[in-house]
Amino acid sequence: MVAGHSQYQEGCHMRKPELAAAIAERAELSKDKASQVLNVILDEITGSVAQGQDVSLIGFGTFTVRERAARTGKNPQTGQPLAIPASKTVAFKPGKGLKDAVGKG
Repeated sequence: MVAGHSQYQEGCHMRKPELAAAIAERAELSKDKASQVLNVILDEITGSVAQGQDVSLIGFGTFTVRERAARTGKNPQTGQPLAIPASKTVAFKPGKGLKDAVGKG
């Protein structure tokens, strides 16, 4: 378990409201203020990645845009070939701190 994360229970997952509440408690902010801060952080990450910029959070990880080439797939219902157009997607590469924290769990 990561230090300071006593609310985490294995097998559960944290949603945005729980994350905001944890931020509020640890940073001694109101839940509303913590939620506002979290929304700003997520908006900034989203905006930067949408513009093609990598977002690196040292120790946590890096969000990047990856290009997917056009390719041929199969329609799962008919088995017929299907043209899949080129697209962009978001990738996340965890940083050392996150990898180490997960490895200890």
